Amino acid sequence: MKFPSIFKLSATNKEAAVTKKDKRIISRVIKKQESITRRDIADWKTARLEATRAEEPRQHLLQVLYDEVMLDAKMTSQIGLRIDKSQAAAFSLKKGDKVDEESTKILQDSGLYDTFAEEIILANFYNHSLCEFSFDKGKPVVDIIPRKHVSPEDGKFYPDVYGDGEKYRDRPDFGTFILEFYPKKGDLGLLNKAVPYVLMKKFAMSCWSELCEIYGIPPRVMKTDTQDPTMLERAEHMMKEIGAAAWFIIDTTEDFEFAQSTSTNGDVYKNFISVCDEHISLLNLGAVIGQDTLNGNRSKEETSVRLLDAIVEADKRKIQFNFNQKIIPALESLGILPQGLRFEFAQAVDIDKLWKMVFEGSQYYTFDIEWLKDTFGMNITGMKSNEMPPELRGKVFDFFA
Repeated sequence: MKFPSIFKLSATNKEAAVTKKDKRIISRVIKKQESITRRDIADWKTARLEATRAEEPRQHLLQVLYDEVMLDAKMTSQIGLRIDKSQAAAFSLKKGDKVDEESTKILQDSGLYDTFAEEIILANFYNHSLCEFSFDKGKPVVDIIPRKHVSPEDGKFYPDVYGDGEKYRDRPDFGTFILEFYPKKGDLGLLNKAVPYVLMKKFAMSCWSELCEIYGIPPRVMKTDTQDPTMLERAEHMMKEIGAAAWFIIDTTEDFEFAQSTSTNGDVYKNFISVCDEHISLLNLGAVIGQDTLNGNRSKEETSVRLLDAIVEADKRKIQFNFNQKIIPALESLGILPQGLRFEFAQAVDIDKLWKMVFEGSQYYTFDIEWLKDTFGMNITGMKSNEMPPELRGKVFDFFA
């Protein structure tokens, strides 16, 4: 697919494109090495205060915490499910009532639709996505500005997360080369609501892992004369050689006992993790789908899937709105798409219900063969005759012959 080259832009945008090589936001980001430490609720509270303060709110700490949350397998899979369903939906670009096939193919083959659809949905979770256009050999490329460097509340970009910021909404290329998706001012996104459940879930899994270690490979104790270097060295060598379990050495005059606690097989951790997973599912999908295998049933799953479909339809409405209000005008001004286009998703159709209507109506009406092929994938070669062949007319057939 050949894309319009950058020299086809209008005079205003051509001048902006020439200067963008030195002024691109993404090229000014100063990366910092983040420490990998265990996060807890105190870190979450500190990050929230930093992101919601009245003057110079910054989201660096909060976005670092969000990155930790997105390492959770359930969060990743369920958010990915919503993104995949929206990316797989059929769409078209229309000029009036007619579909512009060439422009639709440009949007599909360039990968722009997949990129923007993902960022629009992720904006619901992070409550912000900032994208920047560039051109690579005439092909449009979209870069996502790291959210750690952006404060959407006051519209500032921070090249250094610890330095001074600058207003990106005042730039002349905002709305053309720079696009912003900011669903709700003052909110911190759905991930903010999921943080406590993910952190507590990770803590419970860590405790459960320690329980498995203690019950699976109990620690070993050895008594010896710790005042004798030879005996102590011999004991250490022996404990290292006979296994990988935890071990320790005490003196012959010392006693060691395990504290007696309530005997458990880990159900308390399993139940707690399940509760956290259920809350995460409610936040992401609106229902618990395919998770409760003990109490699950077909009717419950079908109802849950319908709830998910309703959420996906809402995602698609947001995608359609942002394409028509922000993305399509930007692509038109950059010369990537022609003027006067409108983005639309294909209307969702219940194939089973439609086939039932076609089947029942086929005895009274005729249907367009090409429409049947496109809608149901039927390989129709022609009409079937209801008349009996001439050579068989007048003959009597015996069913038991």
